[in-house]
Amino acid sequence: MKTILNNKLALFGGVIIAILVLVAIFAPKISGYDPTYINIKQALLSPSMEHPLGTDSLGRDLFSRMALASRIALLVGFIAVGLSALIGVLLGSVAGYFGGRIDSVIMRFSDIMLCFPKFFLILAVIAVVGPSIINVMIIIGVTGWMGIARLMRAEILSLKTQDYVSASKTLGAGHAFIIMRHLIPNGIGPVLVSFVFGVAGAILTEASLSFIGLGVQPPDPSWGNILMEGKSVLGVAWWVILFPGLAILVTVLALNLLGEGLRDALNPKLER
Repeated sequence: MKTILNNKLALFGGVIIAILVLVAIFAPKISGYDPTYINIKQALLSPSMEHPLGTDSLGRDLFSRMALASRIALLVGFIAVGLSALIGVLLGSVAGYFGGRIDSVIMRFSDIMLCFPKFFLILAVIAVVGPSIINVMIIIGVTGWMGIARLMRAEILSLKTQDYVSASKTLGAGHAFIIMRHLIPNGIGPVLVSFVFGVAGAILTEASLSFIGLGVQPPDPSWGNILMEGKSVLGVAWWVILFPGLAILVTVLALNLLGEGLRDALNPKLER
């Protein structure tokens, strides 16, 4: 924690994410407008005191849509990567602990999954099951566990030779107890770092899917579909595309800065 607090860039990233979380939680209260309410008479109003970020081509308040979109972005990011982390930690732990044929099967399956371009794999699955917030979260989750599994496997391979693991086996502890009680808690550090970076990637993936119409569906707002709607009026309403683009940029940058700080804090070799 001290390392993160001393890292100004990581601290800046943490503050940005904290502010974003607060905006997402209190979005309905701070916006003041219904993000789905259409008022053509107020279409494409520039930023003002009444509409801090202006309005879109259908007269909807952009600030209220951006605030609600931040909630969707964080939900997709954390839930999708949480699912990836759960799958990756379990498979990586089992592979590293048991080794042999089990390890070989899990790692070869991981290799097969890595052979497919992730974004195009997601596109193919969404084309079959249909676009929705739930589908996007699940698909991103079940296609992004391979890196975490490999990290966890490497940690378990080094931890399972420790004396406390041998002592647990001597006392009659079962495999599941050893994995859940001793190995995963002691090897979870690199996974936490990967989790933070993964959230940034998931937010980018969701925005990309929504931009091409395969992610969050209207009238629900997403930074991606706000960008999509704004590209047709870019010449007359720059704010419709500027603010969601900045939101994606700042959020991903903040998560990466936070991830770097967390990696430094959890790596004893980098202690100063």
